[in-house]
Amino acid sequence: MRMYDLIMKKRNGGTLTEEEISYMIAAYTADRIPDYQMSAMMMAIYFKGMTQKETVALTMAMAQSGDMMDLDGIEGVKVDKHSTGGVGDKTSIALTPMVAACGVNIAKMSGRGLGHTGGTIDKLESFEGFSTGITAEQFKRQVNEIGIAIMGQTLDIAPADKKLYALRDVTATVDNMSLIASSIMSKKLASGADAIVLDVKTGSGAFMQEEEDAFALAREMVTIGNRAGRKTIAVVSDMDQPLGCAVGNALEVQEAIATLKGEGPEDFTELCMTLGSYMLIAGGQAEDEKEARKMLAAVIADGSALKKLEMFVQAQGGNPAAVLNPDLLPKASIVEEIPAPKDGFIGKIDCQEIGICSLILGGGRETKDSAIDLSVGLVLHRKTGDAVAFGESLATIYANDRKKLDMARERFLNAYHITEEKVQKNALIKGIVTEAS
Repeated sequence: MRMYDLIMKKRNGGTLTEEEISYMIAAYTADRIPDYQMSAMMMAIYFKGMTQKETVALTMAMAQSGDMMDLDGIEGVKVDKHSTGGVGDKTSIALTPMVAACGVNIAKMSGRGLGHTGGTIDKLESFEGFSTGITAEQFKRQVNEIGIAIMGQTLDIAPADKKLYALRDVTATVDNMSLIASSIMSKKLASGADAIVLDVKTGSGAFMQEEEDAFALAREMVTIGNRAGRKTIAVVSDMDQPLGCAVGNALEVQEAIATLKGEGPEDFTELCMTLGSYMLIAGGQAEDEKEARKMLAAVIADGSALKKLEMFVQAQGGNPAAVLNPDLLPKASIVEEIPAPKDGFIGKIDCQEIGICSLILGGGRETKDSAIDLSVGLVLHRKTGDAVAFGESLATIYANDRKKLDMARERFLNAYHITEEKVQKNALIKGIVTEAS
């Protein structure tokens, strides 16, 4: 089998077989195919596309290019959740204890953030002593004992994806639906879960800014997951403004804790309830969304979801006292309000710009080696459609550096657009994509 022949076949609009795709990915991962030939293949795929069968084969080949997490030692159905990312997206911190408290095991691998805020692991490290550096055996034992564990991606998960993404990034071939879907799903399949619930964001703060593209990606990933034998459901949700009110690591953890007490922002709570419902359905604990929502509401009301977070934090070396007393989380030295410059209504928020404000303050990484300040960020007091009067606080800003605070405040005010007439808020949940969709 020659790579030259495969490139020409795809260039001419042909369909690659499963064997050809497996050969190509294995050989490229082993450095037997040079970058210039794989670049040519990526460009051919970009212009000619891939069938669903090809996309599934590509995803499986990438998943099997490295370690495949074996979760057979964990009892029951294992459900994973993945978000395509956004501003203020702290969903896993509140959602996973809720679902685990309802009896579905959460065995999750997470990474660190690169961009405007930290990833799930960075946020969890707001709990002093918390560590995701646990072994696979500790990981499995913890899930069996308390129903939830999150570990860092210490295994060599989908190395083909790492190589291919780096190549696509410099050859203008990132923006192809099959390549995007296979990149995300190869890592999810290699992580070993039985079922996967996807949160696909759309809007100004999302990777897929157009709703039509978000649904296309959701359908592609659901098809891959289901064809690979994993029950997969996607929720398409709005990211035209930050999720919830908090943006910044420890601040987002505080908001997640408040949500587990039944005191979280309406939009964030609703997203957790929606995603959690489909995780319970996928895990076999609920027949439909109505039953699942009752179960989730019950574990919030009786405190068992909050207790599950406390157990989880303690099991992974963190200070559980901070769950009950969030004042123990990292605190910024400078706290100031950002007043509204005029009367009116919040007409639009440049979501990505709010994320950049957090990055300027030190809450995110500009490079992989950047250190994160867990204490900084913003808490929004007005969101799209809300009325505001001159001088009222639009947000509270948390900083440890006066110069950075001034830069972030200026950027924030440029990101908030105040109008004379009230605008309609976007629907939070755009739709659900299942196997039958």
